[in-house]
Amino acid sequence: MAPALPDGQPAPDDGALPPTVVDGSAGRAFGVYLHVPFCTVRCGYCDFNTYTATELGGGASQSSYATTALAEVALAGRVLRDAGLPARPVSTVFVGGGTPTVLPVGDLVRMLGGIRDTWGLTDDVEVTTEANPDSVTPSSLAALAAGGFTRVSFGMQSAVPHVLATLERTHDPRRIPDVVRWARDAGLQVSLDLIYGTPGESLDDWRTSVEAALATGVDHVSAYALVVEDGTRMAVQVRRGELTLPDGDDQAEKYELADDLLVEAGLGWYEVSNWARTPADACRHNLAYWRGDDWWGIGPGAHSHVGGVRWWNVKHPRAYADRLDRGLSPAAGRETVDGDAAALERLMLGVRLADGLPLADLSAPARRAVAGLVADGLLDGRAAVARPVRTADGSTAPGGRAVLTRRGRLLADAVVRTLAA
Repeated sequence: MAPALPDGQPAPDDGALPPTVVDGSAGRAFGVYLHVPFCTVRCGYCDFNTYTATELGGGASQSSYATTALAEVALAGRVLRDAGLPARPVSTVFVGGGTPTVLPVGDLVRMLGGIRDTWGLTDDVEVTTEANPDSVTPSSLAALAAGGFTRVSFGMQSAVPHVLATLERTHDPRRIPDVVRWARDAGLQVSLDLIYGTPGESLDDWRTSVEAALATGVDHVSAYALVVEDGTRMAVQVRRGELTLPDGDDQAEKYELADDLLVEAGLGWYEVSNWARTPADACRHNLAYWRGDDWWGIGPGAHSHVGGVRWWNVKHPRAYADRLDRGLSPAAGRETVDGDAAALERLMLGVRLADGLPLADLSAPARRAVAGLVADGLLDGRAAVARPVRTADGSTAPGGRAVLTRRGRLLADAVVRTLAA
């Protein structure tokens, strides 16, 4: 069961944006997220807005999805022009899901072509697709690269068969080195996604998975703690006592082990759950989210953010297709993020980055709380101490930054609560 959509104000049927977005978008990069809601098998832990590829008919079918999504791309182009926003080429495209690579490569390339035709792409555009290891071949990866994709993110999750079985993942872990090699041979950058904290996963199991990922030589690894959401099959298994979740100490130990192994291999953290070999290997699309840039989300349930206005599409692929067939925006609701809400969001997202947040961007009470967080080992003391900087109006502001220590990364939510109090 996919999570419910947020509460918000009704979105207009034509998708029109308020005039405030023009000023709100000034200086922001523009990206596109494209959601492909299909999977061959729905994993028991997954609560994303996804559906098995054959269970939906009509305009929501897998075979017609590219055409449906391109209808929203065309609508997005009109809405942004009508809002008076200056033309901005797309700097990042991220195709997620679901499993985007269950679609024919031609459909993925056609959707990217529609984005290019509508807005243009920057010369250094980053174009990522997610993929399952069993959903690609050497020829399909070569065709993606030839069609303009630059990066692929494989859902490896684990290298241990019994852990994959608990997660209901269908791929053979022995395939991972092959798909990484095929992607690199095609000229694509490669990321591997891992999950830790699966019921029944030992610390040695987790070490095996991280070492297997590093053995492929990839330049980017994401490692996420398993969160079991209500409504998933795994949540039912936990409730029935069929599976036992690890405690927080277990997950913390696995995070620290991953950080040790990844750093030793030459990858540094740039976001709490992400490590890259160099800044150029970081996922620029996700950085745009964390830094508050603009993006348009294409697809059922996709979220967008332009100039301080956020909106979200109807969830079900059939409802999504129906609205576009009738010439209507698929947006279900929206909200304006400003004032205290915008400051809190910047704090929540920005503190997760290795760059941290300038102390000058924090409220006075938050700046006073920094010393205590440094004393508790949650913020880096050296980063927090720097000479004051002179602002444009001639006044001075604190020059330090709020940067999480490794202990702080494990307790990032507590740091945010303290700074937001």
